[in-house]
Amino acid sequence: MIGIFDSGYGGMTVLKPIMDLLPEYDYLYLGDNARAPYGNHSPENIQRFSEQAINFLFDKGIILIIFACNTASSTALRYIQKKYLNGNLEKNKKILGVLIPAVEKAVNTTKINRIGVVGTKATIASRVYEKEITKINKNIKVVGSACPLLVPFIEEGWHNKPEAKSILKKYLKPLKTNNIDTLILGCTHYPLMKNDFQKIMGNKVKIISSGEATAESLKDYLKRHPEIEKKITKNKKRQFITTDNPQRFKRFVEKHFGIKISTPEKITLN
Repeated sequence: MIGIFDSGYGGMTVLKPIMDLLPEYDYLYLGDNARAPYGNHSPENIQRFSEQAINFLFDKGIILIIFACNTASSTALRYIQKKYLNGNLEKNKKILGVLIPAVEKAVNTTKINRIGVVGTKATIASRVYEKEITKINKNIKVVGSACPLLVPFIEEGWHNKPEAKSILKKYLKPLKTNNIDTLILGCTHYPLMKNDFQKIMGNKVKIISSGEATAESLKDYLKRHPEIEKKITKNKKRQFITTDNPQRFKRFVEKHFGIKISTPEKITLN
């Protein structure tokens, strides 16, 4: 079984393309909705929340976990990998993120070496996207813009309201001013507003969603690591777990992603 961990609903924009591309595997989705958005928390809290989620998933027998949350990927992933994957007992367990696949796709997409990144306060403050992009090509200019209000709007299902679109215009103004030609949606919630991003930025700007990039990267990863792939069960099972309201989770997923799911299990991470 493959584990998908996110701070809330946003990781569904990663799970959905992964299931579309790799439908044969079993998946367990864990959304820490009770503490979303992670982007407004301190790095120490994000690391603690992430560690609690990893412990829970490992205890469930998951051997491959994807950090679908950009904030957790940028703030806690390396800390978690170093802590949990260095020992011999953990050599058959893997934790992957969504950041690198999106970075590589953006670098290969830009024509004028000007990439924009939108994300939570924590993600943008970490400058991790800028660091990873310039590792590949030091000539690329990266412009970041924090969009702290978008995740709460999306979690409440209000992202189609005029207020959300008005706020988005303000967030994107510095990116338009810098004439970027590629925009990374550095939060897995944001693809739910992808059409609004595209409309504001214009058709000349290519929008990169980490979900599609991660799905392609995961397929390649499993081909290169048959020792991991052969241990993942293939019964097309989908399990959903949340730390908040299961009925609300079910309604949101079915409405916005067009898939029917059983009512998620509710747990407390500690």
